[in-house]
Amino acid sequence: MNTFLIIDGLNLVRRIHAAQPNENDVNGLPQRVGSACLKLLKTHTPSHVAIVWDGDAISWRKRLYEDYKKGRKPMPDALAKALEGIKGHLAELGINSINAQAEADDVIATLATKMSQAHRAIIVSTDKGFTQLLHPNILLWDYFNQCEISIAEREQKLGVDRSQFIDFLALAGDNGNKIPGVPGIGPKSASELLKTYITLANIYASLDNVGAKQAKKLEQGKPLARLSYKLVQLQTNMPLNTHLAYFRVTQSNGT
Repeated sequence: MNTFLIIDGLNLVRRIHAAQPNENDVNGLPQRVGSACLKLLKTHTPSHVAIVWDGDAISWRKRLYEDYKKGRKPMPDALAKALEGIKGHLAELGINSINAQAEADDVIATLATKMSQAHRAIIVSTDKGFTQLLHPNILLWDYFNQCEISIAEREQKLGVDRSQFIDFLALAGDNGNKIPGVPGIGPKSASELLKTYITLANIYASLDNVGAKQAKKLEQGKPLARLSYKLVQLQTNMPLNTHLAYFRVTQSNGT
């Protein structure tokens, strides 16, 4: 069975860069990112590796909801200018890039899902949104803590089953990405509702059985629940237009 190591490019680079005291100092960053990627190759010994980058196009989520990711700190100019050099250095190490048109998340999800049908995929990212990809052949890896991201721990933290992650966020929202959820329904209420009614659809089919105050919030927030449900879902059918052989790990990767 092949193993495809899929690295969330900006997730890795921005966190490595953030550890530097001066945000305009990008000297040595390509080498630091390269060293991190080589460490990942040594740790996981994959047969294939790719690093996926966000593009500049407006994402379908932003078009659907203008406030999506609103207020997020923009990338420092110095880092933005350094990206091509980072990509070039990684290519020299045999680690090739995939450039998404907009958000990398959907491309990563598509690649991992396709690989999981017959092979194994390891997603390197601290983005907990990937926990919705519930397949035994998909593993999530946190480079900075050097550990697997445990879906069981996320279940315990949110108080819901892994099959309910999307429904939970549709109700409670996701402040980090400015996904609204239902106003007045927080994480605790969302968890309790899903323990009782299992799915978002069942909750809305059972409003007569929900307390009047909460039912009113749910009814008024129904459009936002539907919107949030769409926003949090990863797309797994993005066009990739690439070939697996291009990402095979060779001796040039330093392995």
